[in-house]
Amino acid sequence: MPARDTVEPWNRQRLRAGNERLLLDRLRTLGTASRAQLARETGLSKPTVSSALASLEAAGLVHEVGTRAPERGRTAVLYAPDPAAGYALGVDIGRGWLRVAVVDLDGRVVARADVRNRARASAALTGLVVDTARRVIGDSGVDPARVVHGVIGTPGVYDERQRRVRYAMHLPGWGRAGLVDRMCEELGVPLEVHNDANLAALGEYTYGVGAGSRLFAYILIGPGLGMGIVSGGRLFTGARGLAGEIGFLPWPGRRGPKTAEAGTARAREPERLEDAVSGTAVVEAARSFGMSGQLSAKTVFDAARQGDAAAVRAVELEGERIAHTVAAAAAVLDPDLVVLGGGVGHSVDLLLGPVREHLRALTPLRPVIAPSRLGEDAVLLGATATALDTARNLVFERRTGDA
Repeated sequence: MPARDTVEPWNRQRLRAGNERLLLDRLRTLGTASRAQLARETGLSKPTVSSALASLEAAGLVHEVGTRAPERGRTAVLYAPDPAAGYALGVDIGRGWLRVAVVDLDGRVVARADVRNRARASAALTGLVVDTARRVIGDSGVDPARVVHGVIGTPGVYDERQRRVRYAMHLPGWGRAGLVDRMCEELGVPLEVHNDANLAALGEYTYGVGAGSRLFAYILIGPGLGMGIVSGGRLFTGARGLAGEIGFLPWPGRRGPKTAEAGTARAREPERLEDAVSGTAVVEAARSFGMSGQLSAKTVFDAARQGDAAAVRAVELEGERIAHTVAAAAAVLDPDLVVLGGGVGHSVDLLLGPVREHLRALTPLRPVIAPSRLGEDAVLLGATATALDTARNLVFERRTGDA
């Protein structure tokens, strides 16, 4: 049996670190609190709370933020976590836009940039990510060494073993091995890579309409199609990270839109669900119904709002196809909520009616359908929220020696 004096110091150290973590986590939940309040909230004794707060303050993890005068007794000193103890980096890589943000440990955005993604090769895209991240960190005024962790959201799925992103068909060359390692080295920040729909789901659960849901599905409709699934507050990704890749589902025997008039072009026949539901499909449907000129999903939806007949028909078809997507998700997952997001999801004002109408004809299952509250920021906010979880742990371990 080990000697008593070799066991107790280790136990005391671990106990002290556990108390400090408990207090810091509770402070993050409460925002501010006094010693007496923390003792009540945690069940720790007042002397233990005082000792732990002193250690956390010395480590730069908490600070005094004011006082509160009680009805009787002494004035209470209020404490809060120090948000400047460390920072996290979030990156959203989309085909059209790159969004980058630096957040403090409270999750407050201290600097951000949204830039057009005109890169058409992997080298150009990695360079754009690195240059933009460096600029955002510089604009934040933060010492780069205090940005302790970053998370990148991207179409596709990151293969940790092969060190590359797979299935990112809309980002040319993005599947090459070593690109993420290169960005880590050039930025000097450890980086994780996650699927964009998964991060959007986490962002919507943390900050948006998904909060409190038992199980919800976030359907990301943009140049491609993806789905993130959050169950009990935790992301579900499957055995190999591929859960939610609904764009690969075969289109269930449905034909593309028929020619609106003789001589007009027919849309190509959808082969996969992504071919039928994405923003590209909206444009192809609109063309097949007679629209011409420079079209995007946004211009089609804007035209539908103005009553353009071809655009209205294209939007109606998109609503029907989204209903098929929701029906599939409802049958497999039984979500209490389905959130529509991404570029096409921004036009839910036009889509909700057709989606609900067609869903009633397709299935007896009735999940609540809602638009994303976070809009185009869902992926970025999911990336920063995920990066924060790791950053907070890293900062605590480094500043308290609890590695």
